[in-house]
Amino acid sequence: MDNLSEALKKLKITTTDSTADSLEGCLDCLLQALAQNNMETSEKIQKSGVLQVFASLLTPQSSCTAKVANIIAEVARNEFMRNPCVDAALIPPLVQLLNCKDQEILLQTGRALGNICYDSHTLQSQLINMGVIPTLVKLLGIHCQNAALMEMCLVAFGNLAELESSKEQFAYTNVAEELVKLFKKQIEHDKKEMIFEVLAPLAENDVIKLQLVEAGLVECLLEIVQNTVDSDKEEDIAELKTSSDLMVLLLLGDESMQKLFEGGKGSVFQRVLSWIPSNSHQLQLAGALAIANFARNDGNCIHMVDNGIVQKLMDLLDRHVENGNVTVQHAALSALRNLAIPVVNKAKMLSAGVAEAVLKFLRSEMPPVQFKLLGTLRMLIDAQAEAAEQLGKNVKLVERLVEWCEAKDHAGVMGESNRLLSALIRHSKSKDVIRTIVQSGGIKHLVTMATSEHVIMQNEALVALALIAALELGTAEKDLESAQLVQILHRLLSDDRSAPEIKYNSMVLICALIGSEPLQKEVQSMAFLEVVSKLRSHENKTVAQQASLTEQRLAVES
Repeated sequence: MDNLSEALKKLKITTTDSTADSLEGCLDCLLQALAQNNMETSEKIQKSGVLQVFASLLTPQSSCTAKVANIIAEVARNEFMRNPCVDAALIPPLVQLLNCKDQEILLQTGRALGNICYDSHTLQSQLINMGVIPTLVKLLGIHCQNAALMEMCLVAFGNLAELESSKEQFAYTNVAEELVKLFKKQIEHDKKEMIFEVLAPLAENDVIKLQLVEAGLVECLLEIVQNTVDSDKEEDIAELKTSSDLMVLLLLGDESMQKLFEGGKGSVFQRVLSWIPSNSHQLQLAGALAIANFARNDGNCIHMVDNGIVQKLMDLLDRHVENGNVTVQHAALSALRNLAIPVVNKAKMLSAGVAEAVLKFLRSEMPPVQFKLLGTLRMLIDAQAEAAEQLGKNVKLVERLVEWCEAKDHAGVMGESNRLLSALIRHSKSKDVIRTIVQSGGIKHLVTMATSEHVIMQNEALVALALIAALELGTAEKDLESAQLVQILHRLLSDDRSAPEIKYNSMVLICALIGSEPLQKEVQSMAFLEVVSKLRSHENKTVAQQASLTEQRLAVES
């Protein structure tokens, strides 16, 4: 270690006039010591104050530059050395060196910057602001034959791509083109994996999604799927998963999705359809998720339903009813839910038996499946009176909904259950449905739903409750009373923050409730007249008019 101390002393008094040979010898000594005991040597380098000297040695003209950058890369492998490297102002000269042509300098510079900024979003953001992204993309294009430099660029991309601010800068480069070009050349699994790790975070950006599609990434992914689907090798299974997952990610962008759909005639869309009947759970999952992504606008949904996609999805669900794959169930239900959004698709999907297929999963104990099941049924019965009545009279379904309305650990399931209960009443307007819901104990949940923080849910609850009061008040009377509906309506009407439609529907409901003697007594005891009178001057004309009508009705009844 005496040699090390000597080398550190010499470096400390180094000037720009020092001979290259004497510098090289000192630097070699440091590199040797770091190879033997990195941590201990790094501590000595820090204490010696040599780091400050390194900044002046990092010039493209110096023959020692690669070794200096190598030493910085080695010491920065230790977390405790990263801040001292930053304090020694090593980042700016290192960034400048990324513009030089010497491949060894580029490699060591990239390593040094990567290690200094490792796991630090602050320092990585600083690099992005200093413009390293376009420089690195350019380097990848120029030096793609140099395996070490290529890897250095990919590792840097992988780290920087995690930051949102980087994606905008990447989008202004030809990174998509370079990565796809590189990807096509790779044979080794490890190299492909490395590129995948960069592509996945970059593909979260919609602009880059489209660039990757235009650069031909999708064709590469489809080829990998085709070559690995029947393999049981671990690395092939991993590639199949990564490729199909990335394919689904590319479809999340509106422009990239539409480009690949090609009016439903695109070869990519057709290939994805062929994944659904596959025996691979991974491809079934990716196929169903891809359909769910293609089904993000009405035109695509209508085309797919008219071309038989519904039957394929129902067949897939059938294969997963008993002890099925939960992710596949969830994905297939997501696709059916999206397909059911356009009005013209609802009746077609109902007559194809989608409601019955979905109801097979009523026993599921998995909240993600429950959530999608509920959403699919709610979409299907929208303005479909006959289907709403049929489902609303299904005691098993209604009892399960009432049970899920109490799933406090799963807010999504609880909310969707409430919304479906309300929808069954609103779309069927059926006395039988109301009786089924009353007998199953669903009224209290609809009353609670009227106090939701979401206006749309409050409104749906109030409309359903008004229908109950208009059609089956006698049957529901006791449940409405014990759920304290009248007090809740008083609160909603008194609250200045209540939306106009909430006030309007609350008053409509009050008028219906006074047809019940016990509920009428409650209304009279709570001074509703006073609250309603104030609403006659409400800025919303519809609310003001309803307030006048309600006031007259209350006055007559009192």
